[in-house]
Amino acid sequence: MDKEASINASIAPAPPVFPPEQAGRLGILMLDTRFPRPPGDVGNPATWKPGTLMRVVAGVGPGDAVRTAAGLRAGPALPAFLAAARGMEADGVAAITTSCGFLALLQADLQTSVSVPVVTSSLLLLNGLLAQEAQVGVLTVSAERLGPEFLACAGVPAGRIGDVIVQGVAAESEFVQGILGNRAEMDMAQAGQDVVAAAVALKSRAPHLRTVVLECTNMPPYSEAIRAATGWRVLWLGDSTVLRGHLAL
Repeated sequence: MDKEASINASIAPAPPVFPPEQAGRLGILMLDTRFPRPPGDVGNPATWKPGTLMRVVAGVGPGDAVRTAAGLRAGPALPAFLAAARGMEADGVAAITTSCGFLALLQADLQTSVSVPVVTSSLLLLNGLLAQEAQVGVLTVSAERLGPEFLACAGVPAGRIGDVIVQGVAAESEFVQGILGNRAEMDMAQAGQDVVAAAVALKSRAPHLRTVVLECTNMPPYSEAIRAATGWRVLWLGDSTVLRGHLAL
């Protein structure tokens, strides 16, 4: 797959998520993982301009983040990410994002802990998209755990949560088992097929959709394949029209 295509999967602009005056270096708070991260994945340095600050939040892995809302709040993620966000601000980043879309649940907590913009998840794009479209799709690593609380914390109005059509990748798939199992090796071709299969399943459920948001930051390497299979606009925070253009990254 062409690297530029995998990174720049959007075919039209999305609403800005960072104020344009905050041009400068981006900080990325990373889960503590060992699974492979191909170009386009938020955790691959080649996805970003040199100078982006990436910091692993030690001891907080995929199983600590991809939880129900109650489980995530009760686990180790919040205090660890709060401390890491403050450290990144002290290091002079202009804005902060994360490597897991489920951390949208902690958006308000993290934002109030620092003075620079925090955008935890691509789910924060949904409110702006819903102002333009009747419904928007979301592809996630776990539809069972991504409840309405996550959408509400990402800014989706209560009356529009039903207009977000969520589709998960099959729990037994190579993609999910590799990511949530934090395996050192994965069949990347099969993982890509798993993600595309989920997109096709979503299209069969909601053929009227125009746009899908990738909750999982490990899905962007397959964004071009998703678009080819569905015809959708495919969005994630690392897309140049969504993030880079507003931070001069």
